[in-house]
Amino acid sequence: MKKFLNEFKKFALRGNVMDLAVGVIIGGAFQAIVTSLTGDVISPLIGLFAKTDFTDMVWSIRGVDIKYGAFITALLNFIIMAFVIFLFLKGINRLTSLRKAEAPKAEPTTKKCPYCCTEIAIAAIRCPNCTSILTEEETKELLQ
Repeated sequence: MKKFLNEFKKFALRGNVMDLAVGVIIGGAFQAIVTSLTGDVISPLIGLFAKTDFTDMVWSIRGVDIKYGAFITALLNFIIMAFVIFLFLKGINRLTSLRKAEAPKAEPTTKKCPYCCTEIAIAAIRCPNCTSILTEEETKELLQ
């Protein structure tokens, strides 16, 4: 049981899980903002031009109300959320690509022995596996 709890603790405190939890919480808060924007600002503005409020848009069929105005509001919420998430991810991808472009290329630390194809240290002049002596010319060829 202790091993299980340790594994769960390791899983729950991993960076990806914590990032996901923060993202869900912020997404929920942001959804409330977008819902308010749509319901309190955009819908009334559209209602000015259409001369009706979305909340008034209801079909009554045999005593059952079908609130298609609420559906239109939910659709607007989705479109706004999708657009904002698209812009957010586009910005993150741009920043990530800039960071990758700025990262210097690492110098190699190993080379392959031309005789036995074993990875050896870059400064080695003799292969520790096959004991072949590597000349300076071979070392330069391996590094290119």
